[in-house]
Amino acid sequence: MRLKITHETSYFYDPPAQGLVQSLRLTPSVYEGQRVADWTISVSGGQRGAAFRDGAGDWIEGWTVRGPVQEVVVSISGQVETRDTAGVLRGHRESVHPLVYLRPTPATGLDTALRDLAHSAQGEDGLDLAHRLAAAVTQAVAYSPGVTDARTTAAEALALGQGVCQDHAHVLIACARERGLPARYVSGYLHSSRDGQPHDAAHAWAEIHVGPLGWVGFDAANACCPDDRYVRLGSGLDADDAAPVRGTTFGTGDESLDVRVQVEEMEQ
Repeated sequence: MRLKITHETSYFYDPPAQGLVQSLRLTPSVYEGQRVADWTISVSGGQRGAAFRDGAGDWIEGWTVRGPVQEVVVSISGQVETRDTAGVLRGHRESVHPLVYLRPTPATGLDTALRDLAHSAQGEDGLDLAHRLAAAVTQAVAYSPGVTDARTTAAEALALGQGVCQDHAHVLIACARERGLPARYVSGYLHSSRDGQPHDAAHAWAEIHVGPLGWVGFDAANACCPDDRYVRLGSGLDADDAAPVRGTTFGTGDESLDVRVQVEEMEQ
């Protein structure tokens, strides 16, 4: 597929901010499953700084905006060619050892219910176990927007039995790590019109490392592995670590934001 993506995030500051520094993980990954045809990132009133590829293989750009500023708009537009690799992340260059992703975080910390869920699944090998864990999470956490927020932990989402893609990813990551499988959070986009069902255009899922096969994606929110409808941006230990936009604002006012994302299929 050839997917056209437009993503605009507007930040509003009251009173105006004295300035801000942002770290953007908003450039699609390069691997066998996707190729960037063109891609543009802009920040209103911003100056682009250093850019580099980190140890996880993600492209990071630094931006600075000098104040006072009341509104800052981060705009992304471009096209990505994708193909279905059954969720397998082949040809992705990274230097971080997979065992790093066994490390727990506050968002993926275990409690008794998560441990019980993790050990409810049995598999013949690592890949089979990963699939069974993903299926268990799909059954345990119903997709339900609005009942959780960005600070909800995996344990809290499982207790509620409801959540969104971030929660499904966190629960699956926690369960996989409990079973000794390195797991990480992935941020990206999802083309939503192929099956006629509503999905978030900005999306998240988990990747689990299963021995010689390497990293494999699992989207427990949609009970599938990522295919050519998905565009991968970057990864981290959890949602906060993998956030597409991170930064610091200088000032004492309130910040609010508005996000608009559109993913369209283009003719080849």
